[in-house]
Amino acid sequence: MNLKTLSELSLPELEKIISPLPKFHAAQIHKWIMRGISNFDLMTDIPLSLREELKKNYSVFSSSLAGCHDDIDAKKIILSLKDNSKIESVLLNDGKERFTACLSTQAGCPIGCVFCKTGALEFKRNLEANEIIEQFLYLRGITQPETELKNIDKHLIDNIVFMGMGEPLLNLEQVRKSIGIFTDPDGMNFSKRRITVSTCGICDCLFDLAENGPYIRLALSLTTADENLRQRLIPAAKTNPLQKIKEALVLFQQKSSSRITLEIPLLGGINTREKDALGIVEFAKGMDTVINIIPWNPAEGLEFEGKPLAEPDKTEIEDFINALKSRGLNVTTRLRKGRGVMGACGQLGV
Repeated sequence: MNLKTLSELSLPELEKIISPLPKFHAAQIHKWIMRGISNFDLMTDIPLSLREELKKNYSVFSSSLAGCHDDIDAKKIILSLKDNSKIESVLLNDGKERFTACLSTQAGCPIGCVFCKTGALEFKRNLEANEIIEQFLYLRGITQPETELKNIDKHLIDNIVFMGMGEPLLNLEQVRKSIGIFTDPDGMNFSKRRITVSTCGICDCLFDLAENGPYIRLALSLTTADENLRQRLIPAAKTNPLQKIKEALVLFQQKSSSRITLEIPLLGGINTREKDALGIVEFAKGMDTVINIIPWNPAEGLEFEGKPLAEPDKTEIEDFINALKSRGLNVTTRLRKGRGVMGACGQLGV
């Protein structure tokens, strides 16, 4: 029997299902779920009769934890979904007990970026909002046992990034719904400024996001501003030209007043030339940006035009960064967290 899942319900929706009981019981249930409690028996301030009724008709989560892998600075979990699809999510630790949850939005990915392990997988489907939220709740549970979460009313995770498996903008409505729950003052009460959505650049969806929000932090996986090379590296780029992508980014920035991150996965010997750096300088003109350099993380079996992909060497990285900085761009480098569990950028793939 498939039970309806409570993690996908807003507070008003919970109030409806427990009616005619007092609404404050719905608030109690909602609070337990947002803490990550999946066991009705631990919801100790709810009447026993209501707990027993909920057990008969509902489950808290629709997914289950199928695996967990630990690294020094990251933990990767594998979730089994209700249709037996598998997804991965990562909890990153900056070493100062500040955590970032990296969430997936699709099972597999239809984009097919040649440098991404997820892109080599079969695309199965978009995730539902509750499946996105449950990733966060499982990751939150890693930071503290479920039996202790009932005493926690503060965030154990500082930031949420939609940078896991899949292209978030191809699942925009469910991503919107999950962000609405993350930022709900009656729920987790996350600030939109602590949520980042990363996209390869789907023009129609970018314009939709720019016009209708939510105005979270936005990151574009630019990779290169050489249109021909970008289309060879990112098949979806063939129908999403950089000129239109930039128009959408400019509009989003005008509406949101937030800085945009341009992500550059550096591939050894491919997009590390000075002309690639100059192309990024040109693309960034007219926008408030930070350039995030991501030295490619190895993933078995990935190649470009018949040759295995390789990590950029130290000199390539330094020269590329210097070419950007010398022309006035704000540049950061992504720390390579999670490589020990194949949980770093571009390595996710069940």
